[in-house]
This record gives sequence, structure tokens and C-alpha cells, in this order.
Amino acid sequence: MSAGPGAVVLADVDKSFGDVRALDGIELTVGDGEFVSLIGPSGCGKSTLLRVVADLEQPTAGVVEVAGKSAAQARTDQEYGIAFQQAGLLEWRTVAENVELPLQVHGMAKAERRARAVELLELVGLADFAGSRPSQLSGGMQQRVAIARALAPSPRLLLMDEPFGALDEMTRERMQAELLRIAGETGAAVLFVTHSIPEAVVLADRVVVMSPRPGRITDVVAGRRPARGPAADLDPDDVEDVRESAAFFAAITAVREALRKGDGG
Repeated sequence: MSAGPGAVVLADVDKSFGDVRALDGIELTVGDGEFVSLIGPSGCGKSTLLRVVADLEQPTAGVVEVAGKSAAQARTDQEYGIAFQQAGLLEWRTVAENVELPLQVHGMAKAERRARAVELLELVGLADFAGSRPSQLSGGMQQRVAIARALAPSPRLLLMDEPFGALDEMTRERMQAELLRIAGETGAAVLFVTHSIPEAVVLADRVVVMSPRPGRITDVVAGRRPARGPAADLDPDDVEDVRESAAFFAAITAVREALRKGDGG
């Protein structure tokens, strides 16, 4: 029985590893096209929660749905794309071949997947690097390739586990703006794990705050994602304007206070 509509629906989800309880009673819905950030102290279960949604870990109890399907069926149907902190590109494949990989695994014809890779590399601004090897790209460029690969099957949902955590601050801010543009253009929902409060706030429609283990959702704070519209309407200056606004700093304070309360402080 469906737990309700949404790109992701989690109902009373628990996850234990032996005697260690990682997640406790998680209730969360991510709407179509919504950007939700997960934030909390190290070890609180953010990445575990993402892996449960991705069907890489099985919940001990509760309901997990992606695009109205079980997590396992959604994985088979490529309803989501996933990107981690390390881009995880294959050095023996070109940039275009890395983007094509999930399509190749699922049997898409060569000409069709090649055309899709060209389209996606245009989207992430790397069309001129289709024939390059990953080692020839900067860290930020490699992460853009990883995002393009995650988008290859036209997923309804992007799952992102600290994808910009290893980047320098300037590159990270550029990638945040790039991700917002891509999410706006594709219409994909995003579930995004981060340790950075400013990053969580500037990207998200909602910031979900988690407690120390066992991970529980203790608060939800409105994020400051720039107003959505046609992708062409999102300029990097829009993101910078958000970062300089009083509302942005107020939201950071609200998230920080929610983390303190969740930690028992």
C-alpha cells in the first residue's frame, strides 16, 4: 500500500546494524522537484538514510518509496541518480563514456546513449571535454561529470552525499550554483547530504536537521533556495544575492540552534 505521493516517502523507518541503531522513526516526504538538505553531526545516519533510499541498505522497519515504488523497484527502473563525495570516474573511459555508463549497463543502444551523453555534457558545460580522461579535469569538472552521469537515465530524483565536500570554497560555491541551475532545468528532486550549514541553506527548499545516533529528524527549517523558474532565469548572481541576504543568515542561525537542541545543548 502506498504511503503517499512524492519523489521520496519514508514512513517510520528504522535501521540497525547489529546492536547499533542508526536511524529511528524517520518520517520524511520529498516532493517532486523539491530540494531537501540533510544535516546533522557526524555519525547521525545522514548517509545511511540516503543509502536506504537508494536501496543500498535495507531498512530494519518502515516503508521506503521512491516515485511511488519500492526502493528496490525504483533502483531497477533507474528512478534516481546518485553522486558521492568522490566523483568515482573510470580513468580508462573518456568523459563521454563515463556519462554513458549507466545507460550501457541497462542495454541502451550505442548511438542513443552517445547522443544522451552529448546532451548532458552540454548541460553541465563540458561539451568540449567529451574525449578527455578524468585525470585531465579539475575536481569541480570531475564532479560535473559525476552529476551528468547521475542524470543520464533522466531520473526523477538525485541522491547526493556530500558531492562538494572535497572541493575548495570558491569551486564549491560555483558548483552549488551549477547544481541549482541543473536541478531547475531538469525538474529533478534532490536529497542532499552535507555537513555545511550555509550549503544546506542556500541550496534547499527545506533543511532537515537530524540528531546524534540514533538518527532522528528533530527539526525542519525553511531553506533559501533561489526562486525557481525557467533555468535561464537562474543566474549565479541570484545565488550570491541569497548568500548576502539577512534571511540567509537568519536561516543559518535557525539551523545552528536546531542542531544544538537536537544535540541536547
